[in-house]
Amino acid sequence: MQTGSHPLQVVIPPAYLLISLLLMLILHYQLPLLRLIPVPYNYTGVSLIVVGLSLAVLGAGMFRRADTPVRPFQKSTTLVVHGLFRYSRNPMYLGLLLILLGTAVLLGSLSPFLVIPVFFVIIQEGYVKHEEQFLEELFGEAYRRYKQRVRRWL
Repeated sequence: MQTGSHPLQVVIPPAYLLISLLLMLILHYQLPLLRLIPVPYNYTGVSLIVVGLSLAVLGAGMFRRADTPVRPFQKSTTLVVHGLFRYSRNPMYLGLLLILLGTAVLLGSLSPFLVIPVFFVIIQEGYVKHEEQFLEELFGEAYRRYKQRVRRWL
């Protein structure tokens, strides 16, 4: 799969993250529904955001050091299987999910949590499954062995 050959390639995952964060804020302030996590417990969300940012940034940095594209659906030059990628095949996407989870916890109301499953489905169905197929075609048996050793998310 080359750049431009997949319809979702037009919108990259960080854009979905920003859209999701905006929706979470709108829902929290316009339709908070129910307060789930009271102050000061909601501040634990900050640690989830920090961990999520760290995973996303470190994962992207590992791709850059391996000289392989970070942007989905561009032809990978290297199969990155070390560091964070020994524990998750998708630490960058996992990081984005943790950022959303941390934001929902920080906001503390029910409505922001409703955005997370939608984001997950978009990433899982629109990116992860297609990227796995792409990587299997590109790296063959090496990627199949990697998939057997390392879980998709955690």
